[in-house]
Amino acid sequence: MIRVSSDSTCDLSPQMIEELDIAITPLSITVGDQVFMDGVDIRPDNIFHYVEQGKTCVTGAVNVYEYQKHFQKLTEKGDRVIHISLGSGFSSCYNHAILAARDFPGVEVVNSQSLSTGSGHLVYEAALLAQEGLELEEIKARLEALRTKIDASFIIDQLDYLAKGGRCSSITAQGARILRLKPSIEVRNGAMIVGRKYRGTFEKALRLYVLDRLEDPASLDPSRMFITHAGCDPQIIAMVQALVEEHGDFAQILVTEAGCTISNHCGPNTLGVLFKRL
Repeated sequence: MIRVSSDSTCDLSPQMIEELDIAITPLSITVGDQVFMDGVDIRPDNIFHYVEQGKTCVTGAVNVYEYQKHFQKLTEKGDRVIHISLGSGFSSCYNHAILAARDFPGVEVVNSQSLSTGSGHLVYEAALLAQEGLELEEIKARLEALRTKIDASFIIDQLDYLAKGGRCSSITAQGARILRLKPSIEVRNGAMIVGRKYRGTFEKALRLYVLDRLEDPASLDPSRMFITHAGCDPQIIAMVQALVEEHGDFAQILVTEAGCTISNHCGPNTLGVLFKRL
């Protein structure tokens, strides 16, 4: 049997994880002298509450020992494992998983080169391929071919959280706030870049963003679309889903909530549409 594994940053819903039998390794969140595990004993709402109180939340990669324990548990009955990691450009998780996997010949590690449901697409696909009975090496090859076709991006309402994490300057965050800019953050070649900057309300920016992402229908893989958000109003999510249904032709539109790791870096009112291109 082939088991599918990933980090908590893949941002698949608990229901998807259970239905697809995916094993998750949680990243850590440190708040003061307390250490929590992403999605286990801390939720995004807790993160936002801590930040409002002036506390700093620091994310931590899964370490080599934790991966060794994880792979040991998955392989102890003779199962083989395909582990899809958070992109190596965002964390040391991939390198740690590679080091841990050296002790387990039946474990293969894939660098998703993405984050959130950008990597979640690969995890979801791996689970389907495993159900079809494909061999481990074939699944890995297909995922490595697919990762270049993932379109991962999101809109951030305010840059304060990125500034707190050192991923942009406080001056940039203040300027965006004054000018009412909502930047699109895109994943390109395993790294985050700033795409188009939208001006106005979060809702207006999202409408323009969704239309921009779907402007070339012939290039879109219609199998699956993720709408992934952090701290968004249900009405905003429904508006985005309606736009996707009107302008796209996806067989599945899956709505998920970003976990603590992504939420801690981006803050509330963050939303992305993530899909595959042909």
